[in-house]
Amino acid sequence: MLLKSVLRRTLKIKWHKVQRIVETADRIEVHLDRKGRRRLRCGRCGTRARVRDRLTVRRWKHVPLWGIPVELVYRPARVCCPTCRKVTVEAIPWSQGKCRLSRGLIWLLSAMGKLLAWEVVARMYHVHWNTVKAAVQQAVAYGREHRQIGAVLYIGIDELSRRKGHVYVTNVYDLTNKSLLWSGEGRDKETLRKFFQEHGEALQGCVQGVCCDMWQPYVEVLERELPDAILVFDKFHLVRHLNEAVDEVRRQEAAELKKEHPELLKRTRYIWLKNPENLTDPQKARLGHLERLNLRTNRAYLLKETFRELWHYSRRGWAERFLKKWFWWATHSRLKPMRDFAWLLRKHQEGVLNYFAMPITNGVVEGLNNKAKVISHRCYGFRTAATFILALYHGLGRLPEPQTVHRFL
Repeated sequence: MLLKSVLRRTLKIKWHKVQRIVETADRIEVHLDRKGRRRLRCGRCGTRARVRDRLTVRRWKHVPLWGIPVELVYRPARVCCPTCRKVTVEAIPWSQGKCRLSRGLIWLLSAMGKLLAWEVVARMYHVHWNTVKAAVQQAVAYGREHRQIGAVLYIGIDELSRRKGHVYVTNVYDLTNKSLLWSGEGRDKETLRKFFQEHGEALQGCVQGVCCDMWQPYVEVLERELPDAILVFDKFHLVRHLNEAVDEVRRQEAAELKKEHPELLKRTRYIWLKNPENLTDPQKARLGHLERLNLRTNRAYLLKETFRELWHYSRRGWAERFLKKWFWWATHSRLKPMRDFAWLLRKHQEGVLNYFAMPITNGVVEGLNNKAKVISHRCYGFRTAATFILALYHGLGRLPEPQTVHRFL
């Protein structure tokens, strides 16, 4: 019978056989049994051993056939293992531990869980949401156990908001393979230390560069755990801080001009924050008019545009000379937000200049963070950090999977 042959091949059974297939009102039952008096493998060490006795009947949910639920029915055997020197349960080829799902169904649910919300997958395959979560847990556990991370050269670190109220998770990414290495709840020193406690030995000596923002708890842990790696502060975070300073100058000046000229700076926020080449024609015309008015916002805008020249340098020495000049201009601009940004830059100048020795950014990190938000939005959020982190590993970790007869994705 063709169906029996397909089941034998997909279940990878060598010392078992498909005894019979029974169709009931609501499912298909596949009854399996041991082949003759064959010796079976020990569930602990894998040694083939003599069968001692049989246990009670167990049932496993299997991959549905044309939408019809399929159950595997089998009486596991106990073997007298000469290696372990004790009676153990046999290694069942389609089962993973004491899980009530077959290996095929586990990898099917986990594969569909990468594309769809877990609740949708549960409804499609007539299982509970917790069953889908359990399948993902087993897939992630297998992948993390068999993953090799010894060749990581560049890592990026960033926090990701999980829910309202400044609730964060810290994500560590491999910038070369564009994958998630580790994720943990919180964004303090202790959170990042957990990453190095888990992977510190594997990364020691191979990581050449680390890119992160200027969050001080991260910086202190990185300087201690990876003293030989070059720490680079992400230029996109720098530009964000600079834009915030320019916008603060605009808001202060708009508040002062509100009584006499309420419309002067109204709806001009993105005119000052955009790069000139990205402005529309009406925005260019309005900017040309505002530049003739000697506004404080215009001074901040010119400082912002001048700062862009920093990234055109290819040598660290020339970049350092430019930063000294720009620092003097910003601190003598009589604009407090720009002075504050200039001193922030001076405080972290070494990490900023390291970019010219190792030009890495967190652009990959921001892209992966957007994918992480898609995972969260697709499932309408997760109640616990542990489940959210599990979904991140599953969707962004690029974890290895076992070789199976059929790939579901």
